[in-house]
Amino acid sequence: MSYLLDTHTYIWWLGDPDRVGAAATSVLSEASNQVFVSVASIWEIAIKSSLGKLTLSEDVQSLAHSLDEDGFKLLGIAPHHCGAVSALPFHHRDPFDRMLVAQALCENLILLSRDGALCSYPIEVVW
Repeated sequence: MSYLLDTHTYIWWLGDPDRVGAAATSVLSEASNQVFVSVASIWEIAIKSSLGKLTLSEDVQSLAHSLDEDGFKLLGIAPHHCGAVSALPFHHRDPFDRMLVAQALCENLILLSRDGALCSYPIEVVW
């Protein structure tokens, strides 16, 4: 199966895995699953870090470079993802979350997120 991590899921998995829900933990512990982290999440982490809203144990560039070591694949933002964002209803206003929803839709990925508002979209959300 293929999954996409919400930004908070990625941060918690790396720094405080006990905060990750049981079903998401099971997915992340299964080596046969393909798990993606979006460039949108790396961007969101960079913004929150620069604003002092998030403290990281390593710089953002190191975090992005360690994706493979952590067992994750980087998912870029493509034009068709942007087009999908423009077609989404406004169940959620956060631009990063909207991009993650669009990517999950376009790439047929299951989103690992605690954010219940994302369940309003026609994607599968696991926590």
